[in-house]
Amino acid sequence: MKASEIITVAFPKGRLLSEASALFETAVGVSPAKLLSGTRKLGVVDRRTGLRFLSIRAADVASYVEHGAADVGVCGLDVLREEPRDLYEPLDLGIGRCRMIVARPRGARPLPRGVAPRVATKYGRIATEHFARKSIPAEIIHLHGSIEVAPSLGLADAIVDITETGETLKANGLVIEETVLEISARLVVNRVALKLHGERLRRLVAALRQACDAGRG
Repeated sequence: MKASEIITVAFPKGRLLSEASALFETAVGVSPAKLLSGTRKLGVVDRRTGLRFLSIRAADVASYVEHGAADVGVCGLDVLREEPRDLYEPLDLGIGRCRMIVARPRGARPLPRGVAPRVATKYGRIATEHFARKSIPAEIIHLHGSIEVAPSLGLADAIVDITETGETLKANGLVIEETVLEISARLVVNRVALKLHGERLRRLVAALRQACDAGRG
């Protein structure tokens, strides 16, 4: 198979790679995680299916697909909404489920009227839009990690972050106030690739949709 006929699929490293690989194994009969295990290579080609699988940082998947380094990708909705991209999103894969929330210290007193809350988050765009919809002029403090400790250190009044079980929030004395966004992984496709490999990509999407439906059943 010619290199131009290979379709490249980008996966985020970690848990999503494992969950997405199970769907691909059902859909096309090959597990990207198994092909990538035991190798230092970031990409491997499965000649039978004509697919190349890449394992990269979750935050980079959308960029790889948008700029054509990959034709298809698996990407969390949080990434897609924080940095909007010109991508086709044909399918909610239903994996990697979690939610983005606003959390505050347990027992914290309400702020005086007119005082803008300080909100620590690495999702500045989503947080800003959320509080703007509520007509709250929040001060957004951008952090890249350890978001949960910001209120206890006096850096912020609240946080916007992702949680799956809420246990880390509880351990840091925080309680969930509201949900900002329900999150799951989406299949994203490069728009040019959709024209070049239209029929093959439509078959791939259809097979993955069937695998998702089977998993939900």
